[in-house]
Amino acid sequence: MNGSRTKAQAGANLPALRHHNAALVLDLLRAAGAEGISRLELAERTGLTPQAVSKITARLREEGLVVGAGLRPSTGGKPRTVLRLVPGAQFAVGLHLDRDGLTAVLVDLAGRPVAMAAAPLDFGGPAEQVLADAADVVRDLSAAEPHKPLLGVGVAVPGPLDHRGGVLHRVTGFPKWDGFPLRDALAERTGLPVTVDKDTNAAALALSLSGLPGDFAYLHLGTGLGAGLVLGGEVHRGARTGAGEFGHQTLQLDGPLCGCGGRGCIEALCLAAEARGDRAEAARVLGAGAANLVGLLDIDRVVLGGRTVAADEDAYVRGVRAVIEERAARGGRGGGGSVAVTVAEGGDRPVAEGAAQLVLAPVFGRVGERR
Repeated sequence: MNGSRTKAQAGANLPALRHHNAALVLDLLRAAGAEGISRLELAERTGLTPQAVSKITARLREEGLVVGAGLRPSTGGKPRTVLRLVPGAQFAVGLHLDRDGLTAVLVDLAGRPVAMAAAPLDFGGPAEQVLADAADVVRDLSAAEPHKPLLGVGVAVPGPLDHRGGVLHRVTGFPKWDGFPLRDALAERTGLPVTVDKDTNAAALALSLSGLPGDFAYLHLGTGLGAGLVLGGEVHRGARTGAGEFGHQTLQLDGPLCGCGGRGCIEALCLAAEARGDRAEAARVLGAGAANLVGLLDIDRVVLGGRTVAADEDAYVRGVRAVIEERAARGGRGGGGSVAVTVAEGGDRPVAEGAAQLVLAPVFGRVGERR
């Protein structure tokens, strides 16, 4: 992870910013990995005074989040004591609740998975059963590290929804969830803090925090189709978490009926092509939507993910890239230049890992998770 900071992210020596400054230090420690980083380097990179860094790191050591990692050889003065993060000091759970299945992951402070689980899920079943299944998985995963604090649970679900309140809206095909307070209901079940966001936003956050550069769109094709957008280094959710409802742009006015009630939606066209075995057509349709995004947002990269893409990654990359390049050749990318088309490996797994990052990212003061 890139440990560089912009001026807007620099530390400030004000008591009211104690958590902010500690987050800056923790993020640099996480980026340094097992090699560690010295207090002097922490001060230089955060803009904090050496005294402030010493107080922060002393407190973090008391809390078991940081330990010494030896001495760095002298370059003329005293050898510098090196500190490193203790990834296993705390954990977070990420849940991906899909229309027909549940994927869950327990990650440490470095974002590394230490336990995973998957199970069938009937998202159309009673809400109480969905909550019970989710809570059971959280309990089972937390048992993998029974004596370590669990910071919370991040939940990624199909949109639309309100990520601030953790309230679902009319999920395509599952209108009964409209207005359901998922965050509060699951928090009551588990006794843990819960954060809720769209599945595509969670995956986009994970990709951004992994160091993927530039502005990009993550397109997730699984049981449905949606997009997560990273613009200016942050996940772009929109004022009402409405950004990224990519699957329901109309490509064919008189096209087949979609589960949302519209006709000719890219989701309906893409999944219909897959269902009849015409993967090349499905990729072409997905490429048409991706090219629209490239033209509208002037993004640098399109990242494909989801179980349907994972079934034939090469076919989807080729198909989407061909449409984008064809559009660019006609002048469809005003600024010129090529657009990278890549795949997020792991099928649905990046969504669950991104859900865990919904919990971790604020601990490290990262951009992209602002709410």
